[in-house]
Amino acid sequence: MDLIKIAEEAFAGEKKEFPSFKSGDTITIDYRIKEGNKERIQKYRGVVIKIAGHGDKKRFTVRKISDNIGVERIFPMDSPFIDKIELNKVGKVRRAKLYYLRKLTGKKARIQEKRS
Repeated sequence: MDLIKIAEEAFAGEKKEFPSFKSGDTITIDYRIKEGNKERIQKYRGVVIKIAGHGDKKRFTVRKISDNIGVERIFPMDSPFIDKIELNKVGKVRRAKLYYLRKLTGKKARIQEKRS
């Protein structure tokens, strides 16, 4: 049994530590993008709409407005292309899945910041 655990840890490699966040939080993700033989880091900032899955298979959806068009992107938590996640604002929401934001535009789509 011990050999199995040692082998799993060896294949797992190093785990990146990210700040804990939940739905409604505004985060910035530094995402590595390969274009041909070049590599660059793109910052993607938006509101976390949902977090799904559990353990290593956890993934989260981030929504942002780009040129008055809503753009959603799903990021796996264990993706090797995520360099860094930065927590910008902690949102004050009462839902786990914020699908209602898709229908809202402008100031109505803003989420209040939780004051500590």
